[in-house]
Amino acid sequence: MDNLLLPGHDVALGRYTVVRRLLPQRPRRMVGAWCFADAFGPDDVADRPGMQVGPHPHTGLQTVTWLVEGEVLHRDSLGSLVSIRPGQLNLMTSGRGIAHSEESPAAHPPVMQGLQLWVALPEDARHGEPAFDHHADLPVLSGDGVTATVVMGSLGGVTSPARAHTPLVGAEFVLAAGARTTVAVEPDFEYGAIVLNGAARVGGTPLVPGGLLYLGTGRRELPLEADGDARLFLIGGAPFDDPLVMWWNFVARSHEEIVEAREDWMAGRRFGVVRGYDGDPIPAPAMPTVRLKARDRHGNS
Repeated sequence: MDNLLLPGHDVALGRYTVVRRLLPQRPRRMVGAWCFADAFGPDDVADRPGMQVGPHPHTGLQTVTWLVEGEVLHRDSLGSLVSIRPGQLNLMTSGRGIAHSEESPAAHPPVMQGLQLWVALPEDARHGEPAFDHHADLPVLSGDGVTATVVMGSLGGVTSPARAHTPLVGAEFVLAAGARTTVAVEPDFEYGAIVLNGAARVGGTPLVPGGLLYLGTGRRELPLEADGDARLFLIGGAPFDDPLVMWWNFVARSHEEIVEAREDWMAGRRFGVVRGYDGDPIPAPAMPTVRLKARDRHGNS
């Protein structure tokens, strides 16, 4: 399949942060089980509050938080209180339901940049108990001007300690100026690439920040090149065939499940309480006037 470039669009997140929404999009709603991707920054937050996202719920997914610069404090309804810094992974598994908040600490670094990604949970995991894991030490591969951190799944013979529920991979690549490498990939996986800094050629296609490059399936090797310093994030996985209904912070299989999740959140059921955040929980928006339809990874209903 030819490479497909998907330009992102800006979305306000909380009161102070604007993100670039890369997934889902109409031509391509998923890459493997990866069903959502926001890139944020680099933002100058030296004299600003930074990220301030109040308590909100999730169902049917894992959140993958990855920072390039800055610090974010995570609180959730399990009682977790963890700061994430660059090179570390926050992995929250919602199962049947969890709530969390995300905020820059009062004394925070002057620049904030990173990714927030979601992974759709398969049927045998999406009704399970919620969980949170912080991974400060992740496997790193380096050589010939390229450093790769394996965030999720396996790559280059090493495996992340993070628990995945479907076959997938997520990895950050930092390329020095002039670096070239070829990454061995799984032919049964579909892949996508996000450039965070600089510019790179991924599978022969030029890519700069602001978009997602969909790379399809059938590859055994993926060439990466950079004329200047560059940083990119690769996502991939076995095609996820369950049609999903995604609305607000919920990943479900039907309109009725979304309605129930919204009602539970607004009534204070199921999701628990996030304690310690200085602010109110975020209310759910009104349901749309039309019935929500399940869509597959291509965006078809």
